[in-house]
Amino acid sequence: MVVKPSAEDTREGGSRTGSDPTPAPEPVPSVPANDSETEGPVVQGRVKWFDATRGFGFLVSDELDGDVLVHFSVLREHGRRSLPEGAMCEFILTKQERGLQAKRIVSIDLSEALPAPARLGIPAADRANRKALADAAGEYERVEVKWFNRVKGYGFVNRVDGNGEDVFVHMETVRSAGIHDPQPGQLLEARIAHGQKGLTAVELRDID
Repeated sequence: MVVKPSAEDTREGGSRTGSDPTPAPEPVPSVPANDSETEGPVVQGRVKWFDATRGFGFLVSDELDGDVLVHFSVLREHGRRSLPEGAMCEFILTKQERGLQAKRIVSIDLSEALPAPARLGIPAADRANRKALADAAGEYERVEVKWFNRVKGYGFVNRVDGNGEDVFVHMETVRSAGIHDPQPGQLLEARIAHGQKGLTAVELRDID
């Protein structure tokens, strides 16, 4: 008796008893994702600031809303560990849970970069007197940034409820507060003391 293949047998790859079975098709292998296909666009931006001590900074671009995080690890292929403010970069953009990030730096143009900020150390007399200044400083009060120059390493704020007298603020005070780029008109809170050169902001903090 000749056994004819069923329709199910045929669908599974041909007759089980015939002499010339049709082989079943092999599954299509998955193609690994190409990094270039998942990368975002190439964007041009300018270095807003970069903290070499912390190992990261931010870029700004007219093409994007919001700052772009740049980590020192993406600078290694360019033989760098930091970027000067004002430098122009072309970078591959990616979006992370915490926001925009530079996945890869394509090129770096230093022609418009600002000079490296002078790392002004606190004079020895001020260092010795720093604790005394902090002890003598008043409670936190609201101040407004008059101007701050990262290259010079200092700036001034004014008491919001005061007479407009300038209050000196040093780069180290700004860094200790984790405030990287104080802008004119920005409101902060400061503890102020009378130093050797006048009013000095001993401590700063953002307004919650």
